Amino acid sequence: MLSAIRHSPHFLRALGAMRFPRLLDIGERIILAALFGYMVWTFVLDWLEGGSIATAIVLVSEGAVLVFVLLRRFTENVSFRPADWGLALVGSSASLLVQPTGAGGNAALAAFCAILMLAGLIVQLAAKLTLRRSFGAVAANRGVKIGGPYRLVRHPMYAGYLMTHIGFLLTNPSAWNALAYGVCSIAQIGRILAEEKLLSADSKYRDFAARVRYRLIPGIF
Repeated sequence: MLSAIRHSPHFLRALGAMRFPRLLDIGERIILAALFGYMVWTFVLDWLEGGSIATAIVLVSEGAVLVFVLLRRFTENVSFRPADWGLALVGSSASLLVQPTGAGGNAALAAFCAILMLAGLIVQLAAKLTLRRSFGAVAANRGVKIGGPYRLVRHPMYAGYLMTHIGFLLTNPSAWNALAYGVCSIAQIGRILAEEKLLSADSKYRDFAARVRYRLIPGIF
C-alpha cells in the first residue's frame, strides 16, 4: 500500500511542488556563483596589470552578494511568478558582466568615486548584516527587518548597489558597462516593486512602509 501511495499521481505532484522551490533556489545559486567566478577571473587579470581600487571594491561588493545568497535561509513563502524570477536573475547577474576599462580618469575623479563606492559598500554590508540569513534575490517574505539602514529607506541594499555602480562606471566608462548597469538598475526597480507587492500582505511590512516613506533615494523614490 505504501508503494502505491508513493507512485500515485497526487503524491508525485505534491512531492514535485515541495521540490520545485528548492530546485529554483539551488539553480539561482549555481548561476550566480558561475558568473561571479567569471568576474573574479577578469578582474584579477586587470588587477595584476595595475587595476585601480575600484576593481577591488566591486569584487568585495559582488562577492558579499554571493556569500549571503549561499548562506541565506530557505523559505517557501517566495514568489513563483516567472517575471519576478527573471527580474531577480537579471538584477543579480547583469552587474557581474561589467569589465574594467583601465580609463581611470583624473585623480580627483578617482578619489571621489572610491569614496562613493566605499560608502555604497558600507551601506550594502549594513543592510546585509541587518538581514543576515533573511537576504534573498527573488521576492520573498523571510521576515520583516526594520533596523539599521532600514530606518532611512525601505531598500538600502539597492541604494548601496547604485552608489557602487555609479562609482565604478565613472572610473570605467564604456558602452558595455553602461548597458550592464542600466539593465541592472531597471531590474532592481522591478525587484523593489515585486518585493513590496509580496510583502504588503504582511501587516508588519505595511506598518514599516508607513513609517519609512522612501524606497531607494530619500526625497525622490
